Amino acid sequence: MNLHTQPHPDSAALLTIDVQRDFSLPGAPLEIAGTMDAVPKIRRLLDAFRADGRLIVHVVRLYEEDGSNVDPVRRAAVEGGGRMVAPGSEGAELLDELKPDPNVRLDAEALLRGDFQHLAQNEFAMYKPRWGAFYGTSLEAFLRERAIDTIVLAGCNFPNCPRTTIYEASERDFRIVAVVDAISGAYDRGVEELRNIGVLALTTDECLAWLASERLSVQKGRT
Repeated sequence: MNLHTQPHPDSAALLTIDVQRDFSLPGAPLEIAGTMDAVPKIRRLLDAFRADGRLIVHVVRLYEEDGSNVDPVRRAAVEGGGRMVAPGSEGAELLDELKPDPNVRLDAEALLRGDFQHLAQNEFAMYKPRWGAFYGTSLEAFLRERAIDTIVLAGCNFPNCPRTTIYEASERDFRIVAVVDAISGAYDRGVEELRNIGVLALTTDECLAWLASERLSVQKGRT
């Protein structure tokens, strides 16, 4: 691993991308095949980050029902009456399995305003208006203010939002871990292309072992 791209577990944040009901559940309006299969792995990552008190950011999409903030490829469908990840709807909610508390609900008004919604200790939700989590958002500043230089990424539909987010993070010199079996739609050539730009591609088990090794080194340093 290159010295300049090697991820740092002690300054890492977990980003989950678009793991919302309308993108995930069987028969949902924008169901992405394989997302529900990835959910148990995403949950394991969340449990590890929560146990260590590490930063977590759930990145979500919200489509106004008039289509005004929808990406062009889907705008006509929403303008024509298609209702998907609509602000305040059940379909826009994070999957219950991934919430810090099943009773937590997204504050669509605050998210659309650009606020980071506090969900639990060191855990937030944010809205992105397009594929990548850095486009038109203050995510970079939010992470820098918290001394985060490494992003661990999991979530929904590798070809679109996760991959775009990874390239945007790379352009901003973040160190990146892609947890490939916790990202629906990941495929071999795409993962190899990530490696070619310095991304560390790990399985969930490998990522958890990487986090545990840092935890162990910290404990040894205290003895």
